[in-house]
Amino acid sequence: MDLPCVEWQKHVEQKWSRLTLDEKKCFSSLLDIDEVFDFGLSQVNQEDVDFLSGISKDDPVQKDLERAARCRKEGNCSFKTRDYTAAVLHYSQGVCHASLSSEQLSLCYANRSAALFHLQRYRECLEDIDRALNHGYPSHLKHKLQDRQAQCLNHFPNGTEGITTAKQGAGHQAEGVCSRTNSTKPNPKSPNSQQQNGSASVSCLSPGLSVCFSPEKGRHLVATKGIAAGEVILEDRAYSCVLIPGVGGGRREETEEAGRVFGTEVRYCHQCLRETVSPVPCEGCSYARYCSEGCRRGAWEWHHRWECPIGAELSTAGVMSQLALRVALKAGVKEVLKAREPIRDADNDSKLIREKISANNSSSKPITEKIRPKMKNSGSSEATSTEPEVNDPSAYYHGDSYLSVYHLLPHLNGHAPSLCFLCSVTIATLYLRLRQAGPPPVSWERGGASESMTCSNQSRAPEDGEGWAPELSLLGSVALRHMLQLRCNAQAVSLLRDTGDFTAVQSTQEVRIATAIFPTLSILNHSCCPNTSLNFRTSHLVSPQPDRGSTDVLVSTEPVSTGPEACSAPVSVSAGVAVSIRASRDICPGQEVLHCYGPHSSRMVLCERRRLLQEQYHFLCLCQACSLEQGEGPEGGGAGPETHLQCGKCEGPVKCSVDSAGWFVCVRLSCGHRVSRSEMDLRLQEVRVQLEQAVDLLETDRPDQSVMLLQRAVSQAGVFLKETHSLQGQLADTMARAYSTMGEWRGAACQLERSVLAIRSQYGQDSIELGRQLFKLAQLHFNGGSPGPALSVISRARRLLSLHCGPHCPEVQELQSMEDCLQGVL
Repeated sequence: MDLPCVEWQKHVEQKWSRLTLDEKKCFSSLLDIDEVFDFGLSQVNQEDVDFLSGISKDDPVQKDLERAARCRKEGNCSFKTRDYTAAVLHYSQGVCHASLSSEQLSLCYANRSAALFHLQRYRECLEDIDRALNHGYPSHLKHKLQDRQAQCLNHFPNGTEGITTAKQGAGHQAEGVCSRTNSTKPNPKSPNSQQQNGSASVSCLSPGLSVCFSPEKGRHLVATKGIAAGEVILEDRAYSCVLIPGVGGGRREETEEAGRVFGTEVRYCHQCLRETVSPVPCEGCSYARYCSEGCRRGAWEWHHRWECPIGAELSTAGVMSQLALRVALKAGVKEVLKAREPIRDADNDSKLIREKISANNSSSKPITEKIRPKMKNSGSSEATSTEPEVNDPSAYYHGDSYLSVYHLLPHLNGHAPSLCFLCSVTIATLYLRLRQAGPPPVSWERGGASESMTCSNQSRAPEDGEGWAPELSLLGSVALRHMLQLRCNAQAVSLLRDTGDFTAVQSTQEVRIATAIFPTLSILNHSCCPNTSLNFRTSHLVSPQPDRGSTDVLVSTEPVSTGPEACSAPVSVSAGVAVSIRASRDICPGQEVLHCYGPHSSRMVLCERRRLLQEQYHFLCLCQACSLEQGEGPEGGGAGPETHLQCGKCEGPVKCSVDSAGWFVCVRLSCGHRVSRSEMDLRLQEVRVQLEQAVDLLETDRPDQSVMLLQRAVSQAGVFLKETHSLQGQLADTMARAYSTMGEWRGAACQLERSVLAIRSQYGQDSIELGRQLFKLAQLHFNGGSPGPALSVISRARRLLSLHCGPHCPEVQELQSMEDCLQGVL
């Protein structure tokens, strides 16, 4: 959970320590989130708001012409050294820091267009030329832009049509993403909200799935028919998401400077998370940036117009606080009040799934039946009464609407009181800061907020700002609810980042770039060995004729460009980040669909997985993997530390003793050699240090020295580590990188095959990790001119990558190109 910065946490801890014992006991006993928020609001004063603003000054978000000029100067330095990627990133920083009416903005746009031209990004270059001309670029320099524009057009087959292409380029929908519109605010008059099955709320589910409910599992997904491995069973869009600042997102072709200086907040659209080399800045702050006008306008309408003036405080308050407030702002008071109403049998806004599940899954019932759900916010056995007093909305499936988000359980009594207090005070402080920044959000400018009488102690609210009625503290209460929900329901959005320091073979690492909340994905329960794989994508929708009566999507009739060639082209509309869930293995009828919350059986022992899941998600995991490991011993059996160790004397298997000394003992009676745990840890650490040193040598262009060091490390590790140990795999992988850097493809392939053995042992023969490693091996065989081995590996890699990522992912397409080339040679 991305909590606020340390200074703010300590500040709130002091407030918590100053509460009397009775006050702490009173707070800990609260079971209503409105009351929890009111308590936090009563503890916050102007000094707290000022303190938050004070510690936020280290992350300024205001426009700054001097900083813009410095960024442009740094970009010029990179441009002169022909580091065009770093130059583009520096110029983009200048664009974001320059004020709208300043000459500095046009200069940054013009300079960025030059760097983009050298990167052969001609469409983006034309866009920046147009922006520079429309933001007051000096007239005596315009001939430079006109010459560059003519050079760009030479690279388009239809000449002047390249200008139109540049202005419409961001309007194409990304391949492989479902094209349904965001139905968080459905409009029955809009054709976009009508789905083939007549229900927009269930459009993202495969027909072979049913949403079910049981008191033990809550809402969950069950297969109603057989699902084949690799089949897409669910498409879902994030209701909202927030980029994680500071995370590196560099590519292997980038220089060290570009990879070191610029994080995710510079490289990705803050609305849809799409990677962009020429972002469009927010006109009010220097932080937010977008891939297109459509995303900028969409973010402004949904949430950023209110986030913009308090951006520094939001950054200090943490990703979860910002995401919680963003969800509440986007929903608006009408959706919140509707969500707070009890579910009625005739409620058409809560479409219920009509499929039946198999009879042998009797513990779960389709949520269409008159079930008797457990009470919200209660973890005791009394919460599962069989007599229904009310229809609990949390037991229903509401599709991809805000209702699904609102009715996720906040687990109020599962969080530590001090954590609840931190969340309450943080949201209350942000709420007061938001009131000081200006009038209330348009989506909350409705007297209907007073219709909700469940917010208690409204009289304790401080003096209201202009237009902020006391009942609008409901906004803070709802944001707090979402912050508590995110503890158990936030989804990390990750991507594969190129990390290799050589260009012949792809080396990737999974990097978390954002946190999001998905309405339907949140229904899936956890398994330490799941039967699904997740893939994230971003997309844009094209709306050629915007429906002004529709609130499904944000559209604009204004053209993207305001230049002389501007036309009423299709408008790019952000559809946000989407996730595709595929079956990673065959799923039988009646079987539950599961995904992993983080702790995975291939990466973590049983006791550690259960501890983490209990701390964050408040349940004891009894999945199939945990049950099997529990039967193998108190430490979790198969994933124990001794699994991939061997006796240093006879190379036989070893077993960890059960006594407190923790000896590793050879199981062969004829040997009986033993090594202490401390000595084993020391040996492992020595090998890891050598591996780190070898990587440093490799990254400083000394691959021959790296190989020598790695050979010593491999020889040393071979005494006590099996070939299947993960450290052996890392050594082999690094050795393959070194050989590849020197152009020794066959030696590199030989080493990578050793790494494949360790990967298969750790993650399984059907894992995505093995697929990615085989992809690298196929590249090595291809580059080494070994068509037979390459074709053999290509087929294996394609099967696994298609299984987890789909047949149209870039890696599969590259494998197909390699196969076509090799078959043409044979």
